[in-house]
Amino acid sequence: MGDGSEVAPASEAEGPLEPEAVAEPVTEELSWSELDRRGDGHLKAGRFVDAIADFDAAIALQSSLEAHHWRRGIAHYYAGRYADGAAQFELHRTVNGNDVENAAWHFLCVARMDGVAAARARLLPVAPDSRVPMMEVLEMFAGRSTPEQVLEVASAADGTAQSESALFYAYLYIGLYHEVLDRPAEARAAIGVAATEHTSPYYMGDVARVHAALLAE
Repeated sequence: MGDGSEVAPASEAEGPLEPEAVAEPVTEELSWSELDRRGDGHLKAGRFVDAIADFDAAIALQSSLEAHHWRRGIAHYYAGRYADGAAQFELHRTVNGNDVENAAWHFLCVARMDGVAAARARLLPVAPDSRVPMMEVLEMFAGRSTPEQVLEVASAADGTAQSESALFYAYLYIGLYHEVLDRPAEARAAIGVAATEHTSPYYMGDVARVHAALLAE
């Protein structure tokens, strides 16, 4: 996943975004990049409908942004627009085929619409993702691995450059997986660890914190 202008893993796209501190200018006066950044601020604040509106407006001004815009797919998921989210992640795969996160969010959208079995049948194929433990995360969503195995792979990265990010990814996607399988207690616990203990300073760290706040409501 990327920041909308280049292909890169979601969690390495950019640092945390701070909400606007002043009144927002009207949409007509903003460039596509300003709209896009404001949409990020809305997503981080849990204003998913507003985020989608800004992302759509940015894409209308810069059509080449659309295939790269996995962030709009995440906003669609949280807004309950699962078909739109699935379509966005399918489109994003055409420009970024080695991102397990993209396949995971597509799975989540399809599972919300049609159930876990259908989501597994439609799981997007992914070229090797070098980030630990992402290939094990893909196996978990496919039903061929377990949350415990994902944590085992992530923990094996201890002492390496990927040590902290591996645990963040593990807990985030284990939590999302538990949630879609209707295991709320396990989901809340895992997402909580991703949001507060094994955190990320990048975009998906913001997503984890937003999700934890939603689960706490």
